[in-house]
Amino acid sequence: MNGTVFLVGAGPGDPRLLTVGAMACMKRADVVVYDHLADEGILSYASADAERIYVGKQSCKHTMRQEDINVLLAEKAAEGKTVVRLKGGDPFVFGRGGEEALLLMERGIPFEVLPGVTSAVSVPAYAGIPVTHRGVAVSFAVVTGHEDPRKAQSSIRWQHLATGVDTLVFLMGVANIPEITKNLIENGRPAETPAAIIRWGTHPEQETYVTTVGDAAETLRREGIRPPAIFIVGNVVKLREHLRWFDRPATRPLFGKRILVTRARAQASALTEKLTALGAACIEAPVIRIAPPADGYAALDGAIAELNAYHWLIFTSVNGVEHFFARLRAAGKDTRALGYAKVAAIGSATAEALRSFGITADLIPEEFRAEAVAEALRPILPPRARILLPRAQEARDVLPDTLRAHGATVDVVAVYETVPETESGAELAERMMRGDIDIVTFTSSSTVKNLVKLLGNITPLQQTKIACIGPVTADTARSFALAPDIVAEEYTIDGLVSCIKEYVQCI
Repeated sequence: MNGTVFLVGAGPGDPRLLTVGAMACMKRADVVVYDHLADEGILSYASADAERIYVGKQSCKHTMRQEDINVLLAEKAAEGKTVVRLKGGDPFVFGRGGEEALLLMERGIPFEVLPGVTSAVSVPAYAGIPVTHRGVAVSFAVVTGHEDPRKAQSSIRWQHLATGVDTLVFLMGVANIPEITKNLIENGRPAETPAAIIRWGTHPEQETYVTTVGDAAETLRREGIRPPAIFIVGNVVKLREHLRWFDRPATRPLFGKRILVTRARAQASALTEKLTALGAACIEAPVIRIAPPADGYAALDGAIAELNAYHWLIFTSVNGVEHFFARLRAAGKDTRALGYAKVAAIGSATAEALRSFGITADLIPEEFRAEAVAEALRPILPPRARILLPRAQEARDVLPDTLRAHGATVDVVAVYETVPETESGAELAERMMRGDIDIVTFTSSSTVKNLVKLLGNITPLQQTKIACIGPVTADTARSFALAPDIVAEEYTIDGLVSCIKEYVQCI
């Protein structure tokens, strides 16, 4: 049986503009055929097993002819596969989706169309320019700025278009702006009409050049503006002064910054969301993966079986909390099994994780590090105290060693381990060397160690700024001869984000 082809609009670039339907299609795709403008954040919704085929077309540089793309879609579907044709913007707004659909129809291949957010409306909106506005513009037109070069003459009715519509949006026409503006002026559009050229709209690299119809060609030449860009003409452009939001430094101070997030995939979203809200473009490249301890759970399960023997439980991470309580459930127990034991948490995030299981930490040190926990516990420990420390398989021994020195019995049990991820090292190194990444974030010592191992050497990291969640992580970076530029004073994700924001605003 034939598979199905989904002609999916990916939107203009910002992954937040992907529709729910498009996301669902990506998750079930066997094959993803994607364009030049498809953001890697959107591609990440496809499963790791999905075949990815790049067919991007840029000005004067086509990876694959449109006719061959049409055939490719049909052939992949004929193999019984679910195919997603991921197209920038909307498939039917200068996306040639109609041509693809016609061939699929001719060959009897089932297809569906999932419209996308078109750049004709979204890109101006991200520049603070509404295509319509009461009292300013009651109509708009979307026009190709790049007609079929095989045509003998233009199909655009310039004599009607130039003055018949309030707002004009030209797509794919940056190279033709001199000809476009010449036709507009010759057909009655005043040369002083406000205009804007918006490059890489909705992307972190977005650039907006406000000009006029008469000066647009000179602006293009002077600024060296290259595709991808759209050209918008009309009095609505004046509203950018008041409605600018996406690239406004006061509210989105990290706009234009590309930040590498190295946390484990399951945890990366919290950091990514906070940085993205401040305007950053986040590249998620987990260098660690959280896995069960290599030696299994025997030691942890044994400790859980005699929880009533412990005076204190000390949790040093959110992962430790989650894995401990997972094993507690596996043993058929709940929080009542902790009995009279008191609980310490090394930081606010760990304490919050405990609260999600109905436990309020009895002790949270002011400084979120092992030394501070030991110092806070020392004066309140009972004689011959017995302490359970569920933590990562590899961790510093300063906490158990210090407590033992004060007479406590400390049982250290591994509840998880961090395993290096081994993908994308060469690609990451290349991006850093080209200057595509502005800041690398490290949220633990293991992220530092594993990224250096993944890259093969520290040279790529010397081309970017380094942000560490706290002094322990920073010391690990220094042990590799890396000098952290940003070290959070509060050793939490919020503290790290705040420090990055302050650093960027000061440079």
